[in-house]
Amino acid sequence: MSTVTGTERDVVDAVPTGLWIGGTSVPGSRGTLAVDDPSTGEVLAEVGDATADDARSALDAAVASRAQWARTAPRERGEILRRAFDLMVERADDLALLMTLEMGKPLADARAEVTYAADFLRWFSEESVRIAGRWSVAPDGASRLLTMKQPVGPTLMITPWNFPLAMGTRKIGPAIAAGCTMVVKPAAQTPLSMYALAALLQEAGLPDGVLNVVTTSRSGEVMEPLIRDPRLRKLTFTGSTGVGRRLVEQSATQLLRVSMELGGNAPFLVLADADLDAAVDGAMVAKMRNMGEACTAANRFLVHSSVAADFARRLADRMSGLKVGRGTEKGVQVGPLIDEPSRDKVSELVQDAVDHGATVLTGGRTVAGPGRFYEPTVLADVAPESACLREEIFGPVAPVTPFDTVEQAIAMANDTEYGLVAYAYTRDLSSALRLSEELDTGMVGINRGVVSNASAPFGGVKHSGFGREGGVEGIEEYLETKYVGIDA
Repeated sequence: MSTVTGTERDVVDAVPTGLWIGGTSVPGSRGTLAVDDPSTGEVLAEVGDATADDARSALDAAVASRAQWARTAPRERGEILRRAFDLMVERADDLALLMTLEMGKPLADARAEVTYAADFLRWFSEESVRIAGRWSVAPDGASRLLTMKQPVGPTLMITPWNFPLAMGTRKIGPAIAAGCTMVVKPAAQTPLSMYALAALLQEAGLPDGVLNVVTTSRSGEVMEPLIRDPRLRKLTFTGSTGVGRRLVEQSATQLLRVSMELGGNAPFLVLADADLDAAVDGAMVAKMRNMGEACTAANRFLVHSSVAADFARRLADRMSGLKVGRGTEKGVQVGPLIDEPSRDKVSELVQDAVDHGATVLTGGRTVAGPGRFYEPTVLADVAPESACLREEIFGPVAPVTPFDTVEQAIAMANDTEYGLVAYAYTRDLSSALRLSEELDTGMVGINRGVVSNASAPFGGVKHSGFGREGGVEGIEEYLETKYVGIDA
């Protein structure tokens, strides 16, 4: 018996499910692929399954639209984004429900993501008219130097399943503002949000062919020919570091402009002088946003030994009170993980930590019944050799490890190949400034558990990638600088 209600079915059925090429929904040449509800396993919809030829058709459309779109007035591009923002806000409830159905996150989290996603459309609608170059006199006075910014050109965007709407607008917003055309390949698990976004942007006035969307069950086979196509000018990817490495290697053939937002292993530092109530509040957000399925999720809780036991106990009390269930149900705070392999990995990491001496303060088990649920879990006294301190957990598990000095905490925090974000709680300004400077990450949250903001540059260092999304820096990823020398 179907668990999908009439309202839910109406929301799903309103989304175009064919490949979005040249402003039209068309069938995939390989047939269809199923999109299911991770809380039940029930199939929600069948979407187009693209071949390499389909993807080339999408790039054909982007190339055909390139010149005209690049000439479009910045104000007009901005107005399209602003109308799209208004439409997204107007339809927030339906978009949130759609996201919850295909991805599993609770409705409250999905609504928050819609708001976050819409902010990128609004922010870059304003940035579109601020693209500027410069004019100067050459030092010898014999010529004039003009620099101008021009759109990079056709861009391939590969987006993940964990934030299916926001990871789209974070790339699409600046590309539209800059005057670039696009081919977007969303994750096979969560394509409905992206197809809904494509239709919304068309309604907002985006010309046909500027944005094209292809879904496929064979991502590598279908994307590699596009990456090696000489007409493509840029590649942007959000996902795992392993996949990112392969894409960067492929992009070298055409020397593409590349931006990568990859894995994380975020440390969450709690110093001895921290406000523990505030630290626990921040930990709940940093860990449990999106069920822990976020590259920004706090992955390692490094807590001063004088307060570690108290912090772990308080965190366990809060985590044990969270309601687990289908994201559409009232009061649910923790939804399912995206698939069985993800849940199996979380379970294995917890068992490994226990085998190395960790104590389970709450949780530590899969949830029986349909769906891919795992209990919110807190582990105390996690040993340094535990795999959960080296690998990205991507689930609702908080491992707590004590430290004795700030120097030790910084060394522990930086002892990873990743460098996306770090969080730190302290009441001392000098400590806050020191941590901000010495933590080897692209972003730092001081006394707050969320750093994501459309008006700020998002991105990491080391194996967490390169390039920035959001802020005034975000649009630069889609612009080339041209210099013109003029004889005086």
